[in-house]
Order: sequence, then C-alpha cells, then structure tokens
Amino acid sequence: MDLHLLIDNLTNPALLFFFLGVIAVQLKSDLHIPENSSKFISLYLLLAIGFKGGQELAHSEFDMEILWSLLFGIFLAVAVPVYGYFILRRKFSIENAGAIAAAYGSVSAVTFVTAISFLEIEQIAFSGHMVAVMALMEAPSIMVGLLLIMLFKGGNGKSEIPMKTVIQHALFNGSVLLILGSLAIGFLASEAQAEGIKPFTTDIFKGFLAVFLLDMGITSGKKLNEFIKKGRFALTFAIIIPIINGVIVAVASGLFISEVGNRLLFAILGASASYIAVPAAMKIAVPKASPSLYIPMALAITFPFNITLGMPLYLFIIQNTL
Repeated sequence: MDLHLLIDNLTNPALLFFFLGVIAVQLKSDLHIPENSSKFISLYLLLAIGFKGGQELAHSEFDMEILWSLLFGIFLAVAVPVYGYFILRRKFSIENAGAIAAAYGSVSAVTFVTAISFLEIEQIAFSGHMVAVMALMEAPSIMVGLLLIMLFKGGNGKSEIPMKTVIQHALFNGSVLLILGSLAIGFLASEAQAEGIKPFTTDIFKGFLAVFLLDMGITSGKKLNEFIKKGRFALTFAIIIPIINGVIVAVASGLFISEVGNRLLFAILGASASYIAVPAAMKIAVPKASPSLYIPMALAITFPFNITLGMPLYLFIIQNTL
C-alpha cells in the first residue's frame, strides 16, 4: 500500500476531528455536539451530496455502465445480508443475526460522503450516478434481513408491525427520501441555478463534514467501551467482513466500471454498514434484536476502519488491478 496515500488520509482534518471526538470520550470531557445540530448537519450532508450527484448525473449519458452499477448495487444489498446471516447465526440469535446482517448489507451514507471527500483530496474523478446506487442499496437489505428472521423463526417470528409498514419505512425513511429527492432536484436544476447555491452545497461542505465527524467520534467513543464487553466474535466480524466485501467489490467492479473513483465508492458501499436507517427499521419491526450489538459494530468498529485504513486499502487494490 502507498504509505503517502495512507498518511494523507490519516492527516485529513475531517478525520482528525473524528479522532478528537474519540479522545474526548476517553478523557471524560464534556465536549458534545447538540443533538439538533447533529441532525441538521447530517441532513445537510445528504442534501449536498445528493444535489451535486444530480448535477453530475445531468451531464452524464445513460449507458450500460450506469445500468450495471445500479443492478450490482441491488445485488450486493441482497447477497451480503444472506451470507452474513448464516455466519452470524453461529453465535447470535435469529433476531440479532438478521438485524446485524441487514446493517452490513445496507450502506453508511456518512462513510460514502467521507469517501467522496477523500477522492476530492486525491483529485480522483467519480460519477454522480453513484449517489443513486447508494440510495438504492438502503431498502433491499432491510427487507432481506426481515425476511430471513421471519423465514427461520416461523410463525413466531412474525412482527406485530404489518410488513407494508416496514417496507414503506425502508423505502421512504428520511435519509433515503432526502438523498433521492436532492438527486432529482440537482438533476433538474440548470447550471446557472446550481451555481447560485454553490456556496451552500459545495463551499462549506468540508467544514460541516469535519463537525459531523467530530460528533461521530464522540458517539463512537461512547459505544466502543460498551461494545468491547460483547466478545471477540462480534469484533472480528465487524472488521473482517467489511474487508472481504470491500476487496471483492473493488476487484469485481472492474468488470463493468472503468473509473477508479467509481470503483472505490462501490468498494466503500460494499464494505460499509448502516447505523441509521437499519436500526430505525429494526426498532420498529424486530424489537427483540439488540441495538447494543448492531449499532456499535457498525458505528464504533466498521465505520472508523473504513475511513482510516479501508479507503487506502481498497484504492491500492483497484489501482493494482487496472
């Protein structure tokens, strides 16, 4: 791996703010980001990346690469929860295995946004349609996770919440709706109109990302202490499975994608785990699944790994399989 690339990533100011948040927790500091501010920043990041993706998509010609990318994204969102579930069942209950599998089949929008920032720093081009791929990968994994729980639990595993409600939440939860809506708005807006809000969608983006990663660092630091008590298997899964997924996707994506940036974003989508959309859905549909397992695994272990070591690793593999 290129050490210069790794050092560049680890000294990225946004990433250093993440580490500051983790350190603050270990030092028992009272540093925190107000909850309302954190929600606003997360909404802003989704809006900005969706809008910029829509603008990029408007200037792209629809071709077979875009079609194969969308189909491959949906395939990953279905396949990863299925194989992950059977690995997890060796140690966890049906409910916990299904919830964790769904989280690892889904995606982390914040990891995706951080990867885009990483590509911009390295001056590597990527395409706007990858935003649409990310949005499409949210819902299928949630539904697959729920179906696995119901299938292996039998009649007793059926949620008291109607499946229609669960599917509606999976398809139209706030993060999916905002990213798709922003993508559509960016696609429809003219260049002159987009230029008018560029100070909001582009110029302040990295600053807001730094503050958000500080908040993520604080949250991860709190979850990390709790998670360490859960055992070696969960820790191993939260690191090894993302590496396997990321490396396989980094190589396989080369079959139908030519741009390095798009392949890296695909690798990150394959390697990341949801700690927002999936927990919200599982809380409604599978209350027996323990959030103290799947949230820390995704947020305190997989997320930091991907944004520190994962991105340079996947990029190194992609650049050496061109």
